[in-house]
Amino acid sequence: MTATSATAFPAEASLNCGVIGNCSYNALVDQSGSIVWCCLPRFDGDPVFNALLDDTEQGGVWSIELEDCVKTEQFYDPNTAVLRTRLSDARGAGIEISDFAPRFTSRDRMFRPLMLIRRIRLLNSAVRIRIKLRPRFNWGKEAPVVTRGSHHIRYVGEEQTLRLNTDASLSHLLSESWFLVNGGLNFTLGPDETLNDGIEDICRRFEKETINYWRAWSRRLALPYEWQDVVIRAAITLKLSLYEDTGAIIAAMTTSVPEAPGSARNWDYRYCWLRDAFFVVRALNSLSEVGTMEEYLRWLSNIVARSKGGHIQPLYGIGLEELLPESTVDNLPGYRGHRPVRVGNQAQEHFQHDVYGNVVLGAAQAFLDHRLLNRAGVAEFRHLEAVGEQAFRVHDQPDAGMWELRTRARVHTSSMLMSWAACDRLAKIALALGLPDRHEYWQQRAEQIRVPLLRDAWSEERQAFAESLGGRDLDASVLLMAEVNLIDPKDPRFIATVKALEETLCDGPYMRRYEAPDDFGKPETAFNICTFWRIDALARIGRKDEARAIFETMLKARNHLGLLSEDTHPVTGEMWGNFPQTYSMVGLINCAMRLSVPWDSVV
Repeated sequence: MTATSATAFPAEASLNCGVIGNCSYNALVDQSGSIVWCCLPRFDGDPVFNALLDDTEQGGVWSIELEDCVKTEQFYDPNTAVLRTRLSDARGAGIEISDFAPRFTSRDRMFRPLMLIRRIRLLNSAVRIRIKLRPRFNWGKEAPVVTRGSHHIRYVGEEQTLRLNTDASLSHLLSESWFLVNGGLNFTLGPDETLNDGIEDICRRFEKETINYWRAWSRRLALPYEWQDVVIRAAITLKLSLYEDTGAIIAAMTTSVPEAPGSARNWDYRYCWLRDAFFVVRALNSLSEVGTMEEYLRWLSNIVARSKGGHIQPLYGIGLEELLPESTVDNLPGYRGHRPVRVGNQAQEHFQHDVYGNVVLGAAQAFLDHRLLNRAGVAEFRHLEAVGEQAFRVHDQPDAGMWELRTRARVHTSSMLMSWAACDRLAKIALALGLPDRHEYWQQRAEQIRVPLLRDAWSEERQAFAESLGGRDLDASVLLMAEVNLIDPKDPRFIATVKALEETLCDGPYMRRYEAPDDFGKPETAFNICTFWRIDALARIGRKDEARAIFETMLKARNHLGLLSEDTHPVTGEMWGNFPQTYSMVGLINCAMRLSVPWDSVV
């Protein structure tokens, strides 16, 4: 770790953060041990700590500073979501901060309270620290009213109240003064509720139970031989993106971190995109972690039932909200001063026809996996057939595409591809359910899409599959043609497409989404999932050594804790875009599984 001063406040916002959470809420902790982002009471709620988007003195933050700090170290307890940050001074004295969100089984159900726990452990001799606990409400507009009790502080806002319980001096906390630490300290921040036991006992027990939960969860993963720690960290991060109350899976934990500096490509990703969620479920299923899929299918079933065979939005709120009106928060300066800060997402108004394929693909394993407690059957298949009918109806109609273009509609190759996938998977499900007539029906429909797709998406001029039927522009999303098994990756047309994409969209190892300017001009940064799609394609067509080399480059693009955002700047290597991005973490898992040597070759 690089040396840093923990006495200087505030530091410039950075994505060199760790994530803690428990599938009810999550928070980002930077390298100095400051909590810089945390939305409550849900993933898409009010950011009570918002320093990621406001690194001024007005920002909401929870910092723990060590006097004369010269070094920081940060790491996760192995195979857990418990984060440790060590701050050391020149004498080698210091503290270790443990951050976690309780998650474990209690009374035959999952215990995941809206409680953020911080513990301070003295590393050796006494040191002086200063704590600044500054929650903000209403997107930074409202400073809370602060009251105190004998061992707690209340932060009262119009919509919610937070209570800090602690065994530290309340006077030192309220005055934000330096004080001497001779032993351990404990903090819980959450709803305005009284603890039912001593705080040290609660924090110690909850920490132990949470560590045990995550280690047991990680132990059940079916890992590749190589890059095991990479995969475990990615899998835990994906699990933390599940809102367990409803089963929704968010695309990222933040809003408005720009895709590139000054680009205004600042979006709110704290919602459930059916496309992204499918890829998350698929990646975790490949590790034999099917619990997330079972939770997600609860959420997805509600969407399917509501649609009644009609239009399905590309995204919904984590509580199944349809309306996510997009607005800006003008009082927040934005990530490193890059405005705007957006809340909501206009993409909920879009027609993105790949969504129907993502629904069917996301549900398909539920019909075929004998491990599941509640396997889907004929009744569920009938509901899913209605989605397939909609996929077929719109498969050759213009839409906004998977990149959510706001001012241009075309018949996108990726959308038609997913419509084919919907029909193809329905045919396979019907066969497994013993419904030969429905198998033949959906097989015929899949073929009706496949033939014109392969014919009309091919650009003879570019010697590649183009981003739209009859088009000529190139787009990385066509690489999914092999991933969803539309085309043999050894097909000369697919091999030629990979070559054309590399020549047009790649900056060294990194790959951009598309070449044509969009509503904001040409993309500047590489989109991480596209780089991973390229890696997967190279491995499929036999260029495995090149694939491994690019994968190693992407491993170096992660932050110090193994996390990735949405985008990587091809020149600086810096992370941009919302964080941590589920798409990117999925790519790490998929490529590790694809590229690793098999276990039986070494053991």
